[in-house]
Amino acid sequence: MTNSQTIDKLQSKMFLDVIKERRSVRKYDSTVQISNEEMTEILELATLAPSSSNLQPWRFLVIDKPELKQKLLPIAYNQKQVVEASAVIVVLGDVKSYEKAEQIYGQAVEAGFMQEDTAKSFIERNVAMYSSLSPEAARQIVYTDGGLVSMQLMLIARSKGYDTVPMGGYDPKKLAETFGISDQYVPVMLIAIGKATEPGHPTTRLPIDDVVSFNKML
Repeated sequence: MTNSQTIDKLQSKMFLDVIKERRSVRKYDSTVQISNEEMTEILELATLAPSSSNLQPWRFLVIDKPELKQKLLPIAYNQKQVVEASAVIVVLGDVKSYEKAEQIYGQAVEAGFMQEDTAKSFIERNVAMYSSLSPEAARQIVYTDGGLVSMQLMLIARSKGYDTVPMGGYDPKKLAETFGISDQYVPVMLIAIGKATEPGHPTTRLPIDDVVSFNKML
């Protein structure tokens, strides 16, 4: 085996370990802080996730101040990880993400990934299409893209030694009112992040034959 093959095998094992070791953790060391710099790096890596037409509709509200976590606590139905975790990341979807199309495709041109005339065509087509979507269709897109970036975020956190738990149990209306979130941004989920004081419970999965069909559903 060549050195390159050995490195590839080790990297593959490390990646699989991250996937297998990720657990939903609900008990955290409240003394652990994550710096703005490290949190920014985690989120920046998370945003390498795919999105519809590369419009990157995800937006993140990081809540790490103790007094604000206390405000969030009743909104999240008093789940203790809200105040014990280093931070809670509110994952939001921007239903007007098409407004950044010119910036996004302009960056692709500057990077040499796209021709200018192609970018112009993409901008015109996507702005026209996404701006005319029904509210339901726009929300479905940002829910899908928000789920993709959230899973990536949780795996990146695990690779850096942090634990997470995705949270769907919260009042989105009160969340928006309390933290000044406009209707342009759809709450997708909350993600608590920090250092575990107790490991997450191991879980089982259905046999793969129960969830996979090839070519037609059985």
